[in-house]
Amino acid sequence: MPTLFHNVWNAHTVRVLPSGQTQLFVGLHLIHEVTSPQAFDMLRQNSWTVPYPHRTFATVDHIVPTSGLKRPFLAGPAEEMTVALERNCRQYGIQLYAPGTAGADNQGIVHVIGPELGLTQPGMTIACGDSHTSTHGALGAIAFGIGTSQVRDVLASQCLALDPLKVRRIDVGGALAPGVYAKDVILTIIRTLGVNGGNGFAYEYGGATIDRMTIEERMTVCNMSIEGGARAGYVNPDETTFAFLRGRTFAPSGAAFDRAVAWWRQVASTPDARYDDRVSLDAAAIEPTVTWGINPGQSVGIHERIAPDADQEALAFMGFERGQHVEGTRIDVAFIGSCTNGRLSDLEEAARLVKGRRVASHVKALVVPGSQSVRTAAEAKGLHEIFTKAGFEWRGEDSFLRWLSVVARNVVLEAARGAKMAPGPLPEEDPSGGDLSQSRLLRREERFDRLQEAIQRLSPVHRQVILLARIEKLPLKEVASRLGRTHDAVRQLLRRALRELKASFGDTESLGLPPRQFEEGQGDGK
Repeated sequence: MPTLFHNVWNAHTVRVLPSGQTQLFVGLHLIHEVTSPQAFDMLRQNSWTVPYPHRTFATVDHIVPTSGLKRPFLAGPAEEMTVALERNCRQYGIQLYAPGTAGADNQGIVHVIGPELGLTQPGMTIACGDSHTSTHGALGAIAFGIGTSQVRDVLASQCLALDPLKVRRIDVGGALAPGVYAKDVILTIIRTLGVNGGNGFAYEYGGATIDRMTIEERMTVCNMSIEGGARAGYVNPDETTFAFLRGRTFAPSGAAFDRAVAWWRQVASTPDARYDDRVSLDAAAIEPTVTWGINPGQSVGIHERIAPDADQEALAFMGFERGQHVEGTRIDVAFIGSCTNGRLSDLEEAARLVKGRRVASHVKALVVPGSQSVRTAAEAKGLHEIFTKAGFEWRGEDSFLRWLSVVARNVVLEAARGAKMAPGPLPEEDPSGGDLSQSRLLRREERFDRLQEAIQRLSPVHRQVILLARIEKLPLKEVASRLGRTHDAVRQLLRRALRELKASFGDTESLGLPPRQFEEGQGDGK
């Protein structure tokens, strides 16, 4: 009996090409700013159109600054690539989700927004110019990462020419121990089968452990299929899938949803489906896992030692030794986010663990929600306050870190020419021709570190008031409206924030934050 892979493949086959490849119709095409510009240029060079624009959705995610989404972006290349995608989508009638557009609220990592909008559905064929497109397989779709020339092909014909794949069933059974997550499961699978073990295969994940996972956990597993060499990875749709999709923007509704569910059930692999290979893993044997080397297959449980035959080149590059424990290794940066683990449930679990704790003084810790929807939901739950109180940087549209990046550039220029400057867009180089000597750069870095520490000590509401009133330069009445506070309350908050900042940092006037004018009741944005 056929697997889900074969059911979907056969349903979307247009014809078998003379080369032996299959011309496969693509039900959903997702694009972003990195792999699409050249594809659109090729369309124009050949005077081709996009016959099915309603099947393509665009977002910006790879080059979007996490320190702020206000347009135009301070980073020139990010703004240029976003403008190019806006122009291309406008020309060909493609829906775009990007900062500064009508779809800004839906902007995010392409593999996060597809499922959360209900674009991703069981039984679909999905293509995107991104290797982690296999993420969408968590909802029972067959999803392929493609290159730029294939992006062109899908735009022009809504089809791909692909070689047929074999199917490997990977069963994970048993219960995961506390502190073991979906990421540990897929890292263990890749470690077991190797980074090339999936070449020529699609992976079907199943078993009691996978069945108990949420859709977001399944997305983590499917996301990394490509890291194990597999062309695609998926989980058969079930009640968890249907519950996740119900009510989402692009999912069917009412009687149409019931009809869709009936068809989705038929697409799934049957119990007697035939596979080209089968592998079984015991969930109880999986422990928290980290990579120690230079590819995802070089991983180890935190209580294990690195293997005695571990690759010497990887060991030398990473500074480990054979037989060494990785537990207790000092880290420099902690990052929570990405298309693998940037969803709401990931942030909720991380917040639960860090609540009441502090980031070590030598660690730079960042949190980047996977989409604007995730960020909004997380902030509604107060997760951003938990993270910032613990010492994490909360990156998002209203992040005060956008201001910090501007201040940092100010301090660079000030070190070069001794000028006092207010925050604002600055040239990439010192226009005065000042010499950025090593000693001055070191002084700049030390000063910026002190400033960052001072701002981190402010409460979230004080940071928000400074951002809105002094950086965005909004009238205090508008700041009060946004924060749901009175005009006088906001004025007091601003004065208090500036006093605290000056007390811990020192000279705030060179940063464009003169508290004296507020003490005198001037410049209050009335």
